Amino acid sequence: MQLFTIFGDPVSHSRSPLMHNHVFKTLGIDACYTRTHLGDGSKLRNVFFAKALSGANITVPHKEAAFAACDDIRGIAYEIGAVNTIINENGRLIGYNTDADGFIAAIQSFGPLQNALIIGAGGTAKALATVLRQNGIEPVILNRSSNRLDYFHENGYHAYSWETFTPHSYDLIINTTSAGLSDDLLPLDASLLHQLLSRTRCAIDVIYGKETPFLREVKKAKLPFKDGSDMLLEQGVLANYLFMHGTVSTDTIRPIMQQSFLY
Repeated sequence: MQLFTIFGDPVSHSRSPLMHNHVFKTLGIDACYTRTHLGDGSKLRNVFFAKALSGANITVPHKEAAFAACDDIRGIAYEIGAVNTIINENGRLIGYNTDADGFIAAIQSFGPLQNALIIGAGGTAKALATVLRQNGIEPVILNRSSNRLDYFHENGYHAYSWETFTPHSYDLIINTTSAGLSDDLLPLDASLLHQLLSRTRCAIDVIYGKETPFLREVKKAKLPFKDGSDMLLEQGVLANYLFMHGTVSTDTIRPIMQQSFLY
């Protein structure tokens, strides 16, 4: 039996086991997918091998640690510097990032977008900034402090801390922080958020399965919005395709994985 897991802190909320196990069961694949709570991202590689895993997904806050844990990086993950999917290829850990393409698929229903404000500066923010720019949507990054903005400045992005930021109008505002995941916090100061929402066309929170404080404020502002469910599905489809080394098409995986959201 092949073993897969998702590493994160927290991780108990993750729907990934349900999604991937439903695909494995439906297709008759001898595999099992579990959750692994990991407090220290630097231990990811050792835990991966100790569990004899064939592959894994990585969620907050370990996507950059996962990048460092890999022997080789492929695709857009190399440019991003963050990994959310790892494949064991004959004892070598190969890192990918399926968040980026999953996100682009998720925002298609919003229509044409020219710019976007990303709240947060972690691995997910890096992935989204990279893929947005590749798709002709100019990202602006806003983080509580400046200590995680070096990557964005070095790569030519407009990136600001709360102290240096001046609000403008945006087509899309994106929460990539963990605010609201296991608490009742907003991702930024309430008065600043209200200013932004009054000048924004639509919004998305990458957190899924619950109405976060961010999304509550978005709804009050009567903006079109999404939680992270569509992104979760699309990145999961791509990750499952990688887990099975491309032997099953994404067109086969997608409707099966989508069924798991009904449970």
